[in-house]
Amino acid sequence: MAALGWLTPRRRSATARSVLAGEASAEAARKSSQDVPAEEQEFPVLGDDKAAAFFDLDNTVMQGAALFHFGRGLYKRKFFETRDLARFAWQQAWFRLAGVEDPEHMQEARDSALSIVKGHRVAELRSIGEEIYDEYMAERIWPGTRALAQAHLDAGQRVWLVTAAPVEIATVIARRLGLTGALGTVAESVDGVYTGKLVGEPLHGPAKAEAVRALAAAEGLDLSRCAAYSDSHNDIPMLSLVGHPYAINPDTKLRKHARDLEWRLRDYRTGRKAAKVGIPAAAGVGAVAGGTAAAIALHKRRR
Repeated sequence: MAALGWLTPRRRSATARSVLAGEASAEAARKSSQDVPAEEQEFPVLGDDKAAAFFDLDNTVMQGAALFHFGRGLYKRKFFETRDLARFAWQQAWFRLAGVEDPEHMQEARDSALSIVKGHRVAELRSIGEEIYDEYMAERIWPGTRALAQAHLDAGQRVWLVTAAPVEIATVIARRLGLTGALGTVAESVDGVYTGKLVGEPLHGPAKAEAVRALAAAEGLDLSRCAAYSDSHNDIPMLSLVGHPYAINPDTKLRKHARDLEWRLRDYRTGRKAAKVGIPAAAGVGAVAGGTAAAIALHKRRR
């Protein structure tokens, strides 16, 4: 009996601890769903008409720069000469390898594009933009980012592209992806003909944030309930406007900034090399270089 008396209290104590552990576990399980941030529970929020999503284009929605692909299409249609294509190719290769936008290269690309389209009709460029999307852009859309945009659409929210690319091209891409619309750089036109000048400045950096702010005011959106997505530190002003900023395929500066502020990150590239140049990295740059070399060789044979 002495032995049993010694065992009984220990058995009761163990039972009490088990009950306590079980109750604590059950309580933790019951509260776990309540403790998950709202974004994890349900985001985008279904039917929230005060929320919207804003997506950068280059290297966020699409691999590479839209302006470069547009330039390739215009070259194919003899809008400019081989030396211009070589310059576009170099700018695109630099963009892919560096993983960031170079202001000087971007400005050169815009100036070149403006000079190329000067005197052409807006309707003509829109029609050509449809063809160029099918030829060069459709296969370069990031499936992961496309799925994020679709999630917002499925929740009944509006989704806009926000890009420094010409608004006509951005609008074509947005429509092809089933998005609400696009904010882009506006080239001046008179009577439907491009003048070769911009209206204001390129939609880049702080200008993107101002465009989003203006659109949100016009559409009655609550920016604290909106989301924004970008790969570039240049878009930190836009990302900082919204309640749900996402860094997508981020460059080094944006990745650090996002981690410091605990922003969400998504990276749809694979491998360290692709983390800078996109997928397929070497194939993309090689195609540009090879295509340019072939075009130059063909040009020389024709002369």
